[in-house]
Amino acid sequence: MVNNEKILYDDGTHKCIMFSFDDETHENSFLSVNQYLMVQNGAGVLIDPGSEAIFEELFDAVSRHIEIQNLKFVFLSHQDPDVSGSIAQWAISTQAKFIMSGLWVRFMSHYGFIQMNRVIELEDHGAKLKFGKDYLKFVPAHFLHSPGNFSLYDSRSKILFSGDIGAAIVNAPSDYKHVIDFEAHKQNLLGFHKRYMGSNKLCRKWVGHVKQLELKTIAPQHGLIFEAENVSLFLEWLQDLQCGSDNIDEIY
Repeated sequence: MVNNEKILYDDGTHKCIMFSFDDETHENSFLSVNQYLMVQNGAGVLIDPGSEAIFEELFDAVSRHIEIQNLKFVFLSHQDPDVSGSIAQWAISTQAKFIMSGLWVRFMSHYGFIQMNRVIELEDHGAKLKFGKDYLKFVPAHFLHSPGNFSLYDSRSKILFSGDIGAAIVNAPSDYKHVIDFEAHKQNLLGFHKRYMGSNKLCRKWVGHVKQLELKTIAPQHGLIFEAENVSLFLEWLQDLQCGSDNIDEIY
């Protein structure tokens, strides 16, 4: 296994892999970006594949785990370029369907993507999608931070791929992928969440939905993953966070 890959789950038939490919032209900004691949019986789901700048590296990495023609879905949690910027390249290189909020479908043409017949549009309340013997649940996460935003729950691995929720600005060694000390890590979370998350009311709504799931891991798009007791510690912290419009007087 190469340094920018980590197996999060593997039971022999179902596997989840975390990649950490960054645009080398911005290596001094310390904004680590995570991409994820889920594979069951040779069929794949790619999660938040990122910008055009990392497409070739990620394509090669995905190809090491599945036959590329067996990539069935590409999930985009929201519209930002560090999530969706490579959509046109993945459309050209695969036969995958693209899953995203219905709010962002027409915006994808600005990334060079025009094959709208390959899009599965998510309505605001989310959806379930059968995947092998298990299912994927698209959990609403609107305004955290995008107005059309979803987290993705894998019922087999019990991993929640949370997009920008749980994101942290860290400069961690390549073999260091999970939170060890949550109290220390809160300082890495605070600045981003205080400004980019919409409000405490929205955080509480998302946490309420997520607490109904059987969770073992929360895997954000930036920074470190949360495992074991750090899952509940993060959810409790987020539930009480004053953020976004709660702090409007500080911004204006």
